[in-house]
Amino acid sequence: MSNLNNNMNDPRDSSRETRLTLPKSWQAESVDAMGSMGMFFAGMVMVTRNRYVAWPVVILAINGVINQHPLRAKEGGGTPWATLMMALFALVISHAPLFTFSNPTTGAIRFS
Repeated sequence: MSNLNNNMNDPRDSSRETRLTLPKSWQAESVDAMGSMGMFFAGMVMVTRNRYVAWPVVILAINGVINQHPLRAKEGGGTPWATLMMALFALVISHAPLFTFSNPTTGAIRFS
């Protein structure tokens, strides 16, 4: 049986506490506003099918991929690659009605 009262090398000793200091190379955590805005606009393009907003969203997503800092990124965050894929899918979805074979008067899809 161990003697709990006589632990001189206990690392939980309150006299051994030190103040937490962050290294100088760490930056304050900043939110990727451009990536979040790009993901929001890509979702908006998919819902509204606005082809004119789809192209700036793709440019915004490419900007996010070019300006990413993978060594400073946290592990659970959204990546710029996900924003780029979402922007490309939004571009395809917004332009998809141009490539369907539909009757211009009724809007029905022709199968023949």
